[in-house]
Amino acid sequence: MSMTGVEQEIQVISITREIEIAAPIEIAFEAMLEEIGPGGEMPGGKPFPMVVEPWPGGRWYRDLGDNAGHLWGHVQVIKPPTLLELYGPMFMSFPGVNHIQYRLTADADSGGTRLKFTHKAMGPIPDEIREGVGHGWDYGLNRIAGIAARLKAERGAK
Repeated sequence: MSMTGVEQEIQVISITREIEIAAPIEIAFEAMLEEIGPGGEMPGGKPFPMVVEPWPGGRWYRDLGDNAGHLWGHVQVIKPPTLLELYGPMFMSFPGVNHIQYRLTADADSGGTRLKFTHKAMGPIPDEIREGVGHGWDYGLNRIAGIAARLKAERGAK
């Protein structure tokens, strides 16, 4: 039996970011769920609402209506308000493996929150995705900080 095929190199993505959020950890966690869920946006401000089911095994997906959509992943670990891990194809419509982690730590001195974000991926990832994915995550992390600031102000939290 003869086989033909094209080999494609496996690429790796490894992104780590840390941001300070000027809000208590509970508000920061809620803001994170809002940004990766119904309040999501693409860079440039285009709404990109998602559904996140915040329990172990819960789905993270884009519902386009009429039984159409895109599964981004599943909740691997959730420990409110300190940890959320998701795994799955994410935005990749090819055989890629992804894991992201949001780890939140309360800062007793400032009353704020430190959010550490990691994204690890591997697969036949095209250059344009590898080069642009960090920008997308940076945009989302800044949105989380902005949503947290808004929620804090609305609630009069200290």
